[in-house]
Amino acid sequence: MDRRVPNAERKHKLNREILAPQVRLNGVDNEPLGIVPILEALRMAGELDVDLVELVANADPPVCRLVDYGKLKYQEQKKAAEAKAKQKVIEVKEVKFRPGTDDGDYNIKMRNLRRFIAEDGDKGKVTLRFRGREITHQDIGMRMLERIRDELADVAVVEHMPKLEGRQMIMVLAPKRK
Repeated sequence: MDRRVPNAERKHKLNREILAPQVRLNGVDNEPLGIVPILEALRMAGELDVDLVELVANADPPVCRLVDYGKLKYQEQKKAAEAKAKQKVIEVKEVKFRPGTDDGDYNIKMRNLRRFIAEDGDKGKVTLRFRGREITHQDIGMRMLERIRDELADVAVVEHMPKLEGRQMIMVLAPKRK
């Protein structure tokens, strides 16, 4: 019986806040009771010591249910928490290269990138940073990004093609759909 919360902060209208002349009513166990005048629905709610809660306001007539509002709110919070726990948050993991990255470092970075994409299911952001006069050799950078793309073709697809932003080339790889 949560009546202290102002109506603006609540999702549902309760009891006397429902202004429709008649409502489509569901009982305590969510069984349909048909279309009932609002005064009759309020009387039934009072007899059963529960709230009359408007669930679907834009229906004609509005759909209401006889239920303890505190319990309804608790169940909705529980459902929302369950849904949040099930969803997978995809992060973007960044791996930085340079045009002159040696084979040893390159292999370690590729192994990490493959792990981020294939095992963790995250997106991989490949940043190729140019320093000094390296910027004049963008073709070397482009070849390196193409090599990375080709080596990861079995687990990843290119989401954003390589593009130059300032002194760095950026490419985003997403995991392939299973």
